[in-house]
Parts: sequence; structure tokens; C-alpha cells
Amino acid sequence: MKTYTYTFRVSKDDIDFNGHVHNVTYLSWMIDAATKHSESVGFGYEACLKLGGTWVAKSHTIEYKKPSFENDELQMETWVEEIGKIMSIRRYVLTRPSDKALICEGKTEWVFVDSKKMRPLKIPEVIVEGFEKAQAD
Repeated sequence: MKTYTYTFRVSKDDIDFNGHVHNVTYLSWMIDAATKHSESVGFGYEACLKLGGTWVAKSHTIEYKKPSFENDELQMETWVEEIGKIMSIRRYVLTRPSDKALICEGKTEWVFVDSKKMRPLKIPEVIVEGFEKAQAD
């Protein structure tokens, strides 16, 4: 399955009182990755709103493997594992290329909802096709 990948550097603001990346920051990075990937296939926030919907998280799972630190260069990979009628399952893998360390793995269950009523809404076929086409390329 095709992944969306990008590299970034850990900033001072990402660090907690223990001197490594704060656990909540990893969740923020996962959400950023999902947003960047969605935008890359043409279905970012604004495009979804035009179709009457938006994504909300049903659940997040993060398994921490190794700590990361200020100035580490990290690589985030994300992909859509499954798209159903109203829900999508997305996976994440975060690594540190310098030593090939697996930093964390994650999973989010995203539900597509009506942007006004905030009730589940069938994922428009054009969105499904957009992600499937990106995976086939």
C-alpha cells in the first residue's frame, strides 16, 4: 500500500520535562500527517467541507517504541489501511533515519461526519477514489 512520507525536525517546543518529545506531541504529529496526506490527494479540510463533511477521530492508538529528542530528524509515514462506508482506518510509522530507530507506531479510526449536524455521513465516492488512485500510483 502506498504511503505518504515526509521528514521534519523536532523543535524545542516538542520537548517535555523529561527531556524528550512529549507523548501528546506524537498525536499532534499523527493528525498533521493525516492532514498533509489528505491534502496531497485533493481532499483536505476545505475540499471535504465543500462535499458537506469533515473527519472526526473515533479513536487513536499510539505505541511508543523509543524516545526522540530536540533536533532529531524524524520521518513520518502514513497510509489509509481501510475505507468503509463512514469510517477510515489510518496507520502511522515514525522513524529516526539516522539510526533507523522505530520511534512509534499509531492507528486512528476516522469517521466522516456531516459538517453541520456532526452525524455520520457516507464517505463520498470521490474521496474513496482519490485515496485509491493515490495508492495505485
